[in-house]
Amino acid sequence: MPSLGADMEAGTLVEWLVKPGDQVKRGDIVAVVETQKGAIEIEIFETGTIDKFLVEVGTKVPVGTPLAIVRTPSEAPVGTQAGPPPTLVPSPTPAAPAAPAKSIELSATSRARISPAARRLAGSHGIDLATITGSGPAGTIVSADVERAVAEKTAQKARPVGPALSAMRNAIAAAMARSKREIPHYYLAHQIDTTACEEWLARRNAERPPTERLLLGALLIKAVARAAGKFPAFNGFYRENKFEPTGSVHVGTAIAIRGGGLIAPAIHDADRLSLDELMKQMRELVQRVRAGRIRSSEIADPTITVSSLGERGVESLYGIIYPPQVAIIGFGKVTARPWVVDGNVLARPVVNATLAADHRVTDGHVGALFLAEIDKLLQEPDKL
Repeated sequence: MPSLGADMEAGTLVEWLVKPGDQVKRGDIVAVVETQKGAIEIEIFETGTIDKFLVEVGTKVPVGTPLAIVRTPSEAPVGTQAGPPPTLVPSPTPAAPAAPAKSIELSATSRARISPAARRLAGSHGIDLATITGSGPAGTIVSADVERAVAEKTAQKARPVGPALSAMRNAIAAAMARSKREIPHYYLAHQIDTTACEEWLARRNAERPPTERLLLGALLIKAVARAAGKFPAFNGFYRENKFEPTGSVHVGTAIAIRGGGLIAPAIHDADRLSLDELMKQMRELVQRVRAGRIRSSEIADPTITVSSLGERGVESLYGIIYPPQVAIIGFGKVTARPWVVDGNVLARPVVNATLAADHRVTDGHVGALFLAEIDKLLQEPDKL
């Protein structure tokens, strides 16, 4: 069971997408796990053959528990290996008996799949699962679907109720409380003139269909990624009382989930992608997040996070660092501001950029240079 974030302690295996004997390669999606963040597609990091499942569908197990045995091409099958079988971490007993193996095979006529957590949540709130359409893999009903149904049911009652924290909200709260408790934050803000960006985008998008047009968000993420490559102290992880810089820039992009909640999956190697590639990945990522199909590698390894509330009308955003990362960049909406250009006061489009960073790793001086570098890069969008 992979770790899919600092706030994850366990996950429930919802579905196997392979079977014993199947050939797999690094990067293949082999299972679906439900966590507090929703259904996550689990990628494999070995190339070989699935020899044996160690965890059955419906079982909740701690992070680090072996899920299956993968035999590499140079290894013999498990049944022919000399010596005693490997020692396995025992899996907690599932709340209900595991279904027989044949029941996990999906077909067009099979009944709706329901994750154990979703079933328990529905039962506790009196929600009829037959009225819910699943948003998880293969139409699986997951906790987020039940939470939406609970919210709709509450709204229909038209009476004031106390705040109800969902599992995802609890997870976010735990991570943010840990961040503010353990990480000495410092905050900086900087206004950036986006005239060059908007003029360049207008020219670039003039003859493109809407589905292929670039958005300012792609330029902002690319500028942050490039700046993080130049200032590696903002790109990495603080673990075991030391900072670990990373060689790659994987930008976590904060995306709001329908029905409530927030998730920040990574765009890998964002500093090396062209703007068109970056825009394509941004669109695909939003679509998969809203459909509940996020991959484990996208959740586990963001090295720095970018969050924007500009589309919500917010002018400034001061983020909280997601551990073990050491920085988060916030962008507000673009607004017209009086700006001095060559001695004249003109109306210019301006965006507020903010930095929240870990004072154990950097300080305000370096943080100011980092924001200045983002500004510099955005003044030459054709070079991004």
